[in-house]
Amino acid sequence: MSANIVLGVTGGIAAYKSLQVASSLTKLNHNVYTIMTESAAEFINPITFHSLTHLPVESELFSTTTSEVKHIGLADKADLFLIAPATANFIAKAAAGIADDLLTTVILATEAPIMIAPSMNVHMFENPVVQRNMKTLEDLGYKIITPEAGYLACGYTGKGRLPAPERLVEEVRKELFKKDLKNKKILITAGPTRESIDPVRFLTNHSSGKMGYALAQAAAYRGAEVKLISGPTELAAPLGVELSRVETAAEMKKAVFQEAETADIIIMAAAVADYCPQEYSAQKLKKGNGNLKLELERTTDILAELGEKKNKSQLLIGFAAESENLLENAQAKLRKKRADYIIANDISNKNIAFGSDKNQVTILSEEGSTKLPLLEKEKLAHKIFDYITDAERK
Repeated sequence: MSANIVLGVTGGIAAYKSLQVASSLTKLNHNVYTIMTESAAEFINPITFHSLTHLPVESELFSTTTSEVKHIGLADKADLFLIAPATANFIAKAAAGIADDLLTTVILATEAPIMIAPSMNVHMFENPVVQRNMKTLEDLGYKIITPEAGYLACGYTGKGRLPAPERLVEEVRKELFKKDLKNKKILITAGPTRESIDPVRFLTNHSSGKMGYALAQAAAYRGAEVKLISGPTELAAPLGVELSRVETAAEMKKAVFQEAETADIIIMAAAVADYCPQEYSAQKLKKGNGNLKLELERTTDILAELGEKKNKSQLLIGFAAESENLLENAQAKLRKKRADYIIANDISNKNIAFGSDKNQVTILSEEGSTKLPLLEKEKLAHKIFDYITDAERK
C-alpha cells in the first residue's frame, strides 16, 4: 500500500529525527512530501529532505513559479499528515486556527488525518496552556503522539522528547491501514514453549514467533483489540498489542483460557509442545556412563479443547506445520480440531523454515483451500486477514 504522506517539520532540535522518518517511509514506497517551517530550515537544510525523499520540499506559502495554489494542492494530495517535531508554538497556532505559513495553512485545508508529535522542554509540555491546546486539537480529531520521557536537549530530564523515528513510522503505518477489524477482540498465540527437564535443560522447538507477532501487529493496525500470548522469543512487543509472556504448555493453556471466552477471533500460531517430561528434576541431572531415559507425557491439546468449547460466533484458526502430505494432514487437523480455518505451511521448504522472515501458507476451510504467495511475514499476515475477512463476509 503506497500513500501520499505530508511530513511537517517545525523548528526544534529534534528535527534531525524527521530525516530518518522521511527516509524510512520512502523505503516503504510511500510518497513523502516535506513542508518545513522557516525556523526548521535553521536546523536542517531542505536539500537533505529532498535527497532522501526525491520529492520537492516546500516552505513558502506563495510562489511565482507555478500557477498551482500550493496549500490546496498538498492538502488534496495527502492521505495523511505527520507533524514531527511539533513545537509549542505550532501547536498553539494550530489550536487557534492561525494560518500564517504554508504548514498551518495546509492543515486547515486538508481532510486527511493529522498526527502531531510534540517535542519541547518538560515544563513547556506540562504548561496548562500547552495541555489545553493539545486537548483542543484532540477534540478536533487530531491524533497526538505522546512524547517520551528522558534526557532533553535543554538539560532537563522529563517528558517532552520526540519519540524514536521507528515509533513514529509505526504510528503512521498503523493509521494508514483500513480498520476492518475495529471492535473485534483477537487472541493470538505465538512462539515455542519450553518444558524443563532440570534447572539447566529443557525441551523446545525451532519456532521464532515471527508469524504470530506479525499477525498480532497486523490485527492491531486494522483496529482490533489484540491480546498476544507468547512463548519465549527475542521479539519486541508489537505496537498497540497487549502482550503476556509464558514458558510452558501448561502456562500457555491457562493464559489462553483466561482470554478465550471473550475473544471474537482466536489464532493459535504458537508451536506448543506436544509432550513434557513426566518428572522434573530439581537438581541438574549428572552425566553417567549409560544412556539417559526420559519419560514424556502428553500435554493438553489447546486447539482441540478450544474447538470443543468455542461458541458459534467465534472464529477459531489453527496452524499446521507439516513436513509431508501438507494438505492431507492440514485437512485432517481442520476436522479433528473443529477449527474454522487451518493455516498450513511446509516446513521442509528451506526458504520458509522456522526463523525465516518469509513464509508461504495454504489456508484451508470447509469451503476448500487457497494457497497464498511467498511473502515477508508482515505482508503475509495482512493477506491472511484479507482472505478471512473477505470469506466471512460472503
